[in-house]
Amino acid sequence: MKEVTKEWDWNKNSQAIWFTPCEESYYLINRWKEKDFKRFLDLGCGRGRHSIQFAKNGFDVSSVDLSDVAVSGLQEWAGKEGLNISAAIVDMMDLPFENETFDCLLAYHVISHTDSKGIIKAISEINRVLKTGGEFYITFCSKNSWSYKEAGFPRLDDNTVIKVEDGPENGVPHYHVDDSVLKELLANFGLITVKQIQDVVLEGHDYVSWHYFVLGKK
Repeated sequence: MKEVTKEWDWNKNSQAIWFTPCEESYYLINRWKEKDFKRFLDLGCGRGRHSIQFAKNGFDVSSVDLSDVAVSGLQEWAGKEGLNISAAIVDMMDLPFENETFDCLLAYHVISHTDSKGIIKAISEINRVLKTGGEFYITFCSKNSWSYKEAGFPRLDDNTVIKVEDGPENGVPHYHVDDSVLKELLANFGLITVKQIQDVVLEGHDYVSWHYFVLGKK
């Protein structure tokens, strides 16, 4: 059975937050500049907020996403900014890059969009394309989340639910972890920091969600 994954429907989401870099990205840019990292992969780039940001800060950026709307939108944005960004429609479980291509990698609110089988494949691809000594920053959905514990969404396996609701994530699988599952998944990497954070307000609105934020090293 093929691993399950599905892209966001970006035609149903144009919120400003998806065009604004996350808070952590500013720290990562400074950290990775100090390490003289150059080649950066935006894995699951969405509308391109981090691709544009890293390119403006001198990184050699490659961007991939399963959504043609996301990729074409990023290409248009990069063109307007005069930035040279390589962007392509790509499945995260089959990355079209040579082994040890990238110094650093960001997968922000994307790698969870698969099932228990797919997450293993996606992480193996990250391990393959990241250089030895390279670093990644990945977010995972937490099993403390309402969508996993209480929403009653259909379950694909012990760790995965399918969101069934109006909006861009309708029908998208969401894989969830706890401390032990996370450490098992990333056993082949060195973990630098692991944080589990609850969002309670987002852009001034109530928003209850839990995620893990992981900085690691190959």
